[in-house]
Amino acid sequence: MRESHCAVVATIDSAEEAEVLARGIVDARLAACVQIVGPIRSIYRWAGDVQSEQEWQCWIKTSADRLDALTEHIKKNHNYDVPEVVALPIMGGSADYLSWVTDETRPV
Repeated sequence: MRESHCAVVATIDSAEEAEVLARGIVDARLAACVQIVGPIRSIYRWAGDVQSEQEWQCWIKTSADRLDALTEHIKKNHNYDVPEVVALPIMGGSADYLSWVTDETRPV
């Protein structure tokens, strides 16, 4: 069974870019809320080399039926070649909060 809500994690290389991405996501009603956490340190392998970079993490709360559109929006509006988009199912939580997420992601 597919959950009706999810939290999506995405990272980006600056606080300014994180805010632009977050505002675009919320303005497009692809998520009810985006929390920006950072800076964080990411260590990863890219193009055969181990990299260490400062990034900002976006925690995006949305309804599951918006996930595909959200993913496309991030890919289109992100400055990485392969942006992180990892969706985690929300198994439960405050009914009032989850109702708000659904209401805020409902297309106008």
